[in-house]
Amino acid sequence: MDLKELREQINEIDKNILEAFTERMEVSREIAKVKKEKGLSLENKVREREILDGITEKTGDLSHYARLLYSTLFDLSKSYQSQFLFTEGEFERQLQKAAENTPKIFPKKAKIAVQGREGSYSQQASDHLFSQGKLLYFHTFEEVFDAVEREICDYGVLPLENSSKGSVKEVYDLMERKQFFIVASYRLLIHHALMAKKGVAEEELREIISHAQALEQCSEYLRSIENVKVGSVENTAVAAKIVSESPSREIGAISSSHCADLYGLEVLKEGIQNSDNNYTRFICISKKMEIYPGASKISFRTTAKHEPGGLYKIIAQFAALGLNLTKIESRPIIGKDFEFLFYFDFEGSVHMPEVLGLLSALKRENKKFVFLGNYLER
Repeated sequence: MDLKELREQINEIDKNILEAFTERMEVSREIAKVKKEKGLSLENKVREREILDGITEKTGDLSHYARLLYSTLFDLSKSYQSQFLFTEGEFERQLQKAAENTPKIFPKKAKIAVQGREGSYSQQASDHLFSQGKLLYFHTFEEVFDAVEREICDYGVLPLENSSKGSVKEVYDLMERKQFFIVASYRLLIHHALMAKKGVAEEELREIISHAQALEQCSEYLRSIENVKVGSVENTAVAAKIVSESPSREIGAISSSHCADLYGLEVLKEGIQNSDNNYTRFICISKKMEIYPGASKISFRTTAKHEPGGLYKIIAQFAALGLNLTKIESRPIIGKDFEFLFYFDFEGSVHMPEVLGLLSALKRENKKFVFLGNYLER
């Protein structure tokens, strides 16, 4: 047979597969109704294993591919069933209540916890989120979380990741231990500048200080200069303040040009970051869950089963529903050998039945599942 005839055969087989698939999913929906009535679990590992073992015996050299096909079918079926099984539990009511009770407009005024001091990038991100916010400055990221948890502040603003240098690990480590919800996020374009006391030339500098992330984002510039010591401090704005108060004329800071004006310094070189497309994503956290109108991004964390395909089985459920995963961050679980917590971001809303069903299924399948928020990214 020629290629055309073979493709016609494939088309006929695909037609039969599609009809069988549609029929199978309809039966899955009926099974979900029965499971719901009888309070049965979504998963039945014993039955799945029996089916896969039978397929292995029947398919010979194609057994690996056949098992993969049926494993995918199981995932699709469970994802579809979850829409009908899990819609009325405590977790679902909590999400729906948060969406109903959240004000229709994101607040302009609030008391905001920020790490660093005036002139920091966190302060600039806060100003974009809250046009009339009252900022309280703290020394560490942990103090920002604590200020929100203890209701000293209404919200906290924290850097989460940078487009060129990745995640802020200290914040992710704290996210595992703290109680909070993400209610908004903001992507701030970061331009770093080298600054020093007025009248100081670049070649006079013998030390440059900044936050560790800023130093990494300017690594190419720093490698290009010689005989200069590089040191990290808690914040870019703090670096500028230290330079302004230092008796030495040989120390400079990497910070925002706004800090140069704020602390009476002179910009020696603008735009020294490695990339002009240098964004930092900030999250705004709250003690209580708030889901504002238009919220289109969801974050959660969970673990994957420590077995082959454990993470794939989670990801496959998003693919089955056509949901776009925008980030997966893994963090080691302290005290466990090569086991990880996974942070997921995806595009979706708790108002979408398929999303609500998926989140409900994930929560029921994993005791370490934590919903972190449904929010709008600006």
